[in-house]
Amino acid sequence: MKGALAIMVGAALILLLATLTLVVLPYLQMSAEQVPPDLKPYTQQQQRGRQLYIANGCVYCHSQQPRDPGLAPGDRDRGWGRPSVPGDYAYDQPHLLGTMRTGPDLFNVGARLPSIDWQLLHLYNPRTVYEDSIMPSYPFLFRHVDKAEAGDRVVYLQASFGPESGQIVATDDALALAEYLLALDHTYPAPTLPKADAPKE
Repeated sequence: MKGALAIMVGAALILLLATLTLVVLPYLQMSAEQVPPDLKPYTQQQQRGRQLYIANGCVYCHSQQPRDPGLAPGDRDRGWGRPSVPGDYAYDQPHLLGTMRTGPDLFNVGARLPSIDWQLLHLYNPRTVYEDSIMPSYPFLFRHVDKAEAGDRVVYLQASFGPESGQIVATDDALALAEYLLALDHTYPAPTLPKADAPKE
């Protein structure tokens, strides 16, 4: 009986230590993290687009976390911007850091490619802008109509990618997703970004 009690107490202590180390201490550390003053909350439209980003599996192939040049100099060389800091994700629930980079990092895609027309074209068929792209197309986010009506956002396609007749227009979902991608612009200064060490003489 004493042996079983000792095991239970030991297991409880291990669980308590793990909880303190993996939950409580990181929470306390991050609660003091500064939110960059220029970081803006998502609009309702962008938040809806973010949910579509998750629902369509974009997070499986794209990261949103450029790394420090000391760890991954290639991230900066690819034009993905400054390294991310915890405060950049203050309005992200859940966080979409990603685990793979089958496609490019999207932390600053709104700054690199700030055209909504480009974003819509790319969502409809990525091969229209990148011939060798392996990204899937999302034509179900668009409508094929005989003639666009006032207020429709027409996607202008090359003849080889477009329909034989009629036009392709973006649905509200396509527009929301494009707005979310355009909101991914973290080119503002990050107050907590570590300062680069001075060069040694």
